[in-house]
Amino acid sequence: MKQAIDFFHSAKLTEGDWRAALTEADIKGSPYLNDEFIEGSIFTTSKNQFINVPVRYNIFSDQIEFRTGDGTIQALAAPEAIEKIEYGDYRLEYIPYLLGGKIKRGFFVILEKGKATLYSRPQILFEPAKEPGAYSDAQPPKFIKRPDEYYIRAGMEPAKVIMKSRDIPKVLPDHQEQVEAFIKEHKIKSNRGDDLGKLVKYYNSL
Repeated sequence: MKQAIDFFHSAKLTEGDWRAALTEADIKGSPYLNDEFIEGSIFTTSKNQFINVPVRYNIFSDQIEFRTGDGTIQALAAPEAIEKIEYGDYRLEYIPYLLGGKIKRGFFVILEKGKATLYSRPQILFEPAKEPGAYSDAQPPKFIKRPDEYYIRAGMEPAKVIMKSRDIPKVLPDHQEQVEAFIKEHKIKSNRGDDLGKLVKYYNSL
């Protein structure tokens, strides 16, 4: 295992320049999963582990930010070099996912890990400032927290979003009948992480 100072100087994680994090001093609300930096471990695709790295996740920009020894806040320039990040109660992976028929990559929070993995994808919207109207005051720009989206990843396939309960058996076709029966018996809701966690845990036991 390597210390945080090794992480800051690791060429494998600094392809290109470090990107400075934006400041949100004039914006109401928070774009972060956790506002404060928490020391955690970063696991890379080259099987290195860096410990005691102060990190936080910017949901809006989908970036991992870290604080260097001199207090500077930076954003990770090469997220594709990251396999997993663990800090506090959070575990995040940088994975491929399907969106609008195209494969993209991003950070997801692990909820249930196994041959099928359940992830949450936190959502933050940015609302621009509003000019004063005849019957309303001016409003500053703000970040608005939205409900998490849930994704299931079967094996090494791209993760797929679960919008409705009927989407689940399509993602887990090898045990489709058992999955459908479990959904019906336990009244699984697609917008409830606890429900989906129980289902994925059951699927992983088959």
